[in-house]
Amino acid sequence: MAGLGRALAGLAVLLSAGAASVSTTAVTAEAPAKPSLVPADFTVPTRVEGKGFQIVPLGPDLAAIDKAAYMSSIAHLQQTFTRSTAWPHEGITDAEALTDMETEQARFAARTSFAYAVLTPDGTRERGCVYVQPSPVPGYDAVVRLWVTKAEYEAGFEEELYAFVRGWMAKDWPFTRVAYPGRTIDWANWDALTAKD
Repeated sequence: MAGLGRALAGLAVLLSAGAASVSTTAVTAEAPAKPSLVPADFTVPTRVEGKGFQIVPLGPDLAAIDKAAYMSSIAHLQQTFTRSTAWPHEGITDAEALTDMETEQARFAARTSFAYAVLTPDGTRERGCVYVQPSPVPGYDAVVRLWVTKAEYEAGFEEELYAFVRGWMAKDWPFTRVAYPGRTIDWANWDALTAKD
């Protein structure tokens, strides 16, 4: 055991001596950081209010109500938002939902994309979500997508939210041309444009 202790101590010395070169190698091996979606001097909105709702950044503290919202509307969202069965789907765990929220929060902090929850005024229920993301298609500053739960869709809230979000983007964001797939540009054309990249 004493020999093992000495060997470990020697290894620690070697690692300590080579720490600078090790850390430099690690930094140079990292993938380049994604560029910010917005200018450095732009203050990203963290709360905006509409009639009967508030829009706030998604994060771990909203994992439970976010999951409750999308799990209540799996088939609806597969047809109207993702147009696939990849998300949402049955069996998403609380841990997966939390990881998703942590990822969205990290992207928001890095200013590479911005995911928002659309909550009731008291913040106890999620009515939908809004995503502001980089455009894969040249000529657009950003892509904005949104969804609402099946119940909210049937109540007509999606069109209300869409109109609000378009005004919000025009008024409070630094974009000159925003793509709204499935709305200002139909899905077939958008898919054809993104397939070229």
